[in-house]
Amino acid sequence: MTTRTKTTKVAAALLLVTLVAAGCVSPGQPRPVAANATAAVPQPLNVQDPAEIPSRAPVPDCDNRASLRPPASMPKAGVMPANSTMAQIAKRGRLVVGIDQNAYLFGFRDPATGELVGFEIDFAREVARAIFGDPDKVQFRAITTADRIPVLQNKEVDLVIRTMSMTCERWQQVSFSTEYIASRQRLLVRKADGVKDFPDLAGKKVCATRGSTSIITIAEQPSKPIPVSTDSTLDCLVLLQQGQVQAVSTIDILLAGLAAQDPTTVVTGKPVSDEPAGIGIPKEHADMVRFVNGVLEKMRSDGTWTRIYDRWLKARLGPASPPVPVYSD
Repeated sequence: MTTRTKTTKVAAALLLVTLVAAGCVSPGQPRPVAANATAAVPQPLNVQDPAEIPSRAPVPDCDNRASLRPPASMPKAGVMPANSTMAQIAKRGRLVVGIDQNAYLFGFRDPATGELVGFEIDFAREVARAIFGDPDKVQFRAITTADRIPVLQNKEVDLVIRTMSMTCERWQQVSFSTEYIASRQRLLVRKADGVKDFPDLAGKKVCATRGSTSIITIAEQPSKPIPVSTDSTLDCLVLLQQGQVQAVSTIDILLAGLAAQDPTTVVTGKPVSDEPAGIGIPKEHADMVRFVNGVLEKMRSDGTWTRIYDRWLKARLGPASPPVPVYSD
């Protein structure tokens, strides 16, 4: 064997050792794994673990369901009162509504058409119909739970229809329509875990959306669960599926939509809050509050509310009647 041949073999052997050490093995061989290697479970964006708990600022007591009475007679579609908020919207040519696009049954994209559909989407279309005579003259803006009040205060949207609970604190910041659907805060858990209620979650992680009343309610439970927050309820479902939280807690109507998407989960537990949902409206637009309440009144009386409810929610939540409106004047 020549010196050159020996040198070539030695170099080849050294190259093989280097490639193996670097992990560059042939395609047919398994890659060696270090004994101490770990892989972090991916999380959705903007998860807070533990969550920042909003403070319950002292506010005057109120009847959180009471809204302004509708006008004595509703204007005809396409003919809004001069100088009214509705006339400005009509001049613009579209109603701008903040919605959730990740809430199955309430606001989500139909996989067959790519269009936004759901219970709350249909409500927005009814308001557009009342202004324009055309339910399609509405521009949807997907927002997070935490965005709801700021986009109204900044008048970036005309309405927010996003399962927004009416509270006395929020009434100080924005206005609301009358209640359009009732709900209570409960739990969504994995069936296999055997969790029945909040006492089973002492020291365990429970997820809700950032900026929601649900986060505060979780933190106030006597069993002291650990609140975790995300941008959307759907992100909470992902964390539950990954085992990064032991429960999701928000209003039962949204939990029903999550359970419909994952049959390994179940809605459980006693209600821990009363969460009447109203359509959010900028504080200065009292005429719009009355107008929207007129639209809701018509929807209750002519069967539109029931038709929309039966289409989206009856199969999951059972039969229901529209909430009785409460008026402040």
